[in-house]
Amino acid sequence: MSESFLDKAYGARDAEETRKLYDDWAASYEAELGENGYATPGRCAAALAKYIPDKTRPILDFGCGTGLSGLALRLTGFDPIDGVDVSSDMLAQARGKTVYRDLRQIRPGEALGHKPGEYAAIAAIGVIGAGAAPVSVFDSLMHGLAKGGLFVFSFNDHALEEPQYEARVMEWTDCGAARLLFAEHGDHIPGIGLKAKVYVLEKN
Repeated sequence: MSESFLDKAYGARDAEETRKLYDDWAASYEAELGENGYATPGRCAAALAKYIPDKTRPILDFGCGTGLSGLALRLTGFDPIDGVDVSSDMLAQARGKTVYRDLRQIRPGEALGHKPGEYAAIAAIGVIGAGAAPVSVFDSLMHGLAKGGLFVFSFNDHALEEPQYEARVMEWTDCGAARLLFAEHGDHIPGIGLKAKVYVLEKN
């Protein structure tokens, strides 16, 4: 049953198992999340929009999945948007939405290959946390921004239970390498009672 994918999503796995899970989930992913009221893409897009008045500056959607995050960004007015993901099957679904300028499959841990400053913002919406991308990805994405670049991301309640995730945010802000512009705890997947904290960081 497709219900089992949400049950499996937050378990510990290695990178290859994670890629396979999301490949297998691709066909039913949007229906399952839609039935459960997936709120985080819209929340992240709205938060980012508060701090980027020029919506024509390029955005990178890291871990774009089937494109729900890109669609939320586009509906908020952002264009162009590029997307990357580890799952080829998820990317195939994303291509059908025609919201992305470019879509590319990456391997776990692979460098993104763009120049800092190429993107006004990087989004990692529902991407970093237990059963998904490791916390080390946080540093990689922050390093991929130029000074003044923005990082919008979310940590769900499973991630928030583990100190390492919010500690990584504080490592950047406490030393002055980044400034926290926005942080708000709210709905993530209401249908399963899961919430998430949405953040916007500015790189100094």
